[in-house]
Amino acid sequence: MTKRKKHIPAGSMVFDSVNSLLMICFCALVLYPLWHIAVLSFNDGADAIRGGIYFWPRVFSLENYRRVLGEKQILNAFFISAARTVTGAASGVFFTAMVAYGLSKNHLAGRKLYMITGIITLFFGGGLIPYFLLLRNLRLIDTFLVFIIPSLFGFYNCLILITFFQSLPPSLEESAVMDGANEFLIFIRIALPLSKAALATIALFVGVYHWNDYFSGVIYINNPNLMPVQTYLYRIVAAGGSSRMAAALPPGMARFTSSQALKLATMVVTTVPILCVYPFLQKFFVKGVLIGAVKG
Repeated sequence: MTKRKKHIPAGSMVFDSVNSLLMICFCALVLYPLWHIAVLSFNDGADAIRGGIYFWPRVFSLENYRRVLGEKQILNAFFISAARTVTGAASGVFFTAMVAYGLSKNHLAGRKLYMITGIITLFFGGGLIPYFLLLRNLRLIDTFLVFIIPSLFGFYNCLILITFFQSLPPSLEESAVMDGANEFLIFIRIALPLSKAALATIALFVGVYHWNDYFSGVIYINNPNLMPVQTYLYRIVAAGGSSRMAAALPPGMARFTSSQALKLATMVVTTVPILCVYPFLQKFFVKGVLIGAVKG
């Protein structure tokens, strides 16, 4: 007995085709600028000045990347950004999870006041100058901790984890209490292992923020040895190109590169690491947000 094929209405096929075509065009519009930057960064710098390069390098060259990766300052900036991202994401997720676990308990004294205060911070801030003065009085200016301590807690991330912790079965906590476990052991051994999807989502939020943040380095850091890589890139772009890098080139190498090519190569180098990490956490992203947004 042959199985009959399901009939698909013509209108549905037209809609799917048009929708797919529009999505392909949209993806092309989003991805082409990134592709164009990568193409120019792999092209000979002197040749790229002539223009007319759109889809692939006309004169392929790795000299831009050799020069960028050979810069001691940018390698140090990479180390600062990597250390900041790993330390900030780990400490921020753990601290936010601890606060969220406490606020998920309805019997917590002052819970309503804490929630109202946290919600207010989502809409109102004290401003940059008071914030700078606060960090200066705490002696955090021009230190590595200025990247870590102010970002330990975010109430938006806390709300996601609060809703997730409230969706955990109460019977798990009750059985742990009967076995003699206290609140901290319940948090470490039960709540955290069951919250991997939500924690991965928060880690993605916090990690991407730390890697992409350039503003903190511009405002709060004067020591070049503490400059993150995004701040380094910002200063190159703000200066209109990496003229210092290009000026430092040996005469024989000058014809193979340019300040514009070095700037584009730096942009690619600073973007690739977070693009490589994101696909591994993407599978937790939607699941964690949905679990944390819908109780039950």
